[in-house]
Amino acid sequence: MVTITVDMDKCQHYGQCCFEADDVFALNDDGQLEYVKEADESRRADIESAADVCPMQAITVE
Repeated sequence: MVTITVDMDKCQHYGQCCFEADDVFALNDDGQLEYVKEADESRRADIESAADVCPMQAITVE
């Protein structure tokens, strides 16, 4: 399993992560980020891409 953590103090809700892994990250109707905290290992590459494109570097992938 891939463990995902988002530092919500750093996150500015730009939503770039949503474009890379829309099944893991989403902005809700209020513009707040929602995300899955664990994902299948097969999703690792897209989740790591999402972390890489985050302008605030708020996403940690383990």
